[in-house]
Amino acid sequence: MFCAHLRRYSPRNIHSCILRPSTRSFSQTTFRSAFRPTRLLRQEPQPQPQFREETVRERFGEAFTERIGRPHIRNQVMFVVFGSALVFSYAAVRTNIETEYWTKRLTASSFVWSTQSITSVDLKRAQNAEVIKDLREWYAYISGRIQEVPGLLRPWVGIAYVAVMQPYADASEGKRLCWKICLFNAAVWAAWKFRRLQGPMRVSFMHHPLSGLSYTLLTSMFSHRSFLHLAFNCLALESFGSAAYYYFLREQDKSSPPQLESTAAWHFLGFFISAGLFSGLVSHVVSAKFRYPRLIAQLASPARTPKATDTWASAVAASAASAKAATKKAVPDILPSLGASGAVYGAVTLTALAFPESQVALFIPPSYPISIQWGVGGLVLMDIVGILRGWRYLDHWAHLGGAAFGVAYYAYGPAFWRGLRQRFQSPNDRIAT
Repeated sequence: MFCAHLRRYSPRNIHSCILRPSTRSFSQTTFRSAFRPTRLLRQEPQPQPQFREETVRERFGEAFTERIGRPHIRNQVMFVVFGSALVFSYAAVRTNIETEYWTKRLTASSFVWSTQSITSVDLKRAQNAEVIKDLREWYAYISGRIQEVPGLLRPWVGIAYVAVMQPYADASEGKRLCWKICLFNAAVWAAWKFRRLQGPMRVSFMHHPLSGLSYTLLTSMFSHRSFLHLAFNCLALESFGSAAYYYFLREQDKSSPPQLESTAAWHFLGFFISAGLFSGLVSHVVSAKFRYPRLIAQLASPARTPKATDTWASAVAASAASAKAATKKAVPDILPSLGASGAVYGAVTLTALAFPESQVALFIPPSYPISIQWGVGGLVLMDIVGILRGWRYLDHWAHLGGAAFGVAYYAYGPAFWRGLRQRFQSPNDRIAT
């Protein structure tokens, strides 16, 4: 009754209510009704949570998970799917344009080509002859410019140009393309050496699964921080990339009906970029959907919460145990990834399936040649063991993703490429072929 009064009256009325007795006499109220327990008094006392538990629940419970969130994979999957489709479409369009250009140029150069059918080999020879012609023109231009150089340095400039450009002229188109990719990787590696650029490079040329970025799946595949990492990837790309390029040429010649193709450079570039994107996506999905929940579960486990200490000795022992546990990194980190290893693995597995009789040998350290299938099988087995053992120096999931892409492209890639080129081919070219 008094609590209800406090809510209705003003402070002045409260004062008068307390000082003046109620008009209702005590004799008019029975003893049972006066001392009848209310509903609030009949309830069982509920255990109140401690202040520390409420604080931990509010600060580190739902609020913590809502603020951190969970890494998603939708944007990354869409980026890889649409990015690969865009790369392959652009490669098919450029291949058709260059094939049409060299076909018309070869037909107009001589009356002989208008009377007989042109093959893809003829187109590649004409294109290679044009490259050699351009190199000779550059040599003539440099020879004219070095007349201003002192006489002692003139021969060395010519010798240096020939030493660099002669292997380039003798190499196949596949090796030239691989060398260009390696030069671009070397330029990105050189950018890592500038201290002012290291901050932006960490953001834009390393893919971290928890960053939420998608474009880094593309930029990170051309990024290397270690010179050994760059050297090994470039050596593997120069060997297996050129073999994969030759496989694309061979499969294109087997197409029925025949389909002219002046170059397979755009085809290989689309394969290389798509393999790198897919391998990075596999690593991203594993980190976002498997490693991250396991990491959160380990951090939130009761075993990692500090125990209450009652005495000074127990507090010292608990601090020593926590310091000892900190030295042993029980919870693994989610590390960023970079490098072209996934794309190189795609070329490696594709080469092993396309040329099973080939042999490979390590350049560093030197080793005896072994079958390419045994060598590639050993690499894949090493990555599987690395995943099971928890090795973190290499991105083993990206390696396996690139290997899986190479296997899938060996099975369905040539037919997919022919259909894609026919889709973007003009009606005149379809009649000509």
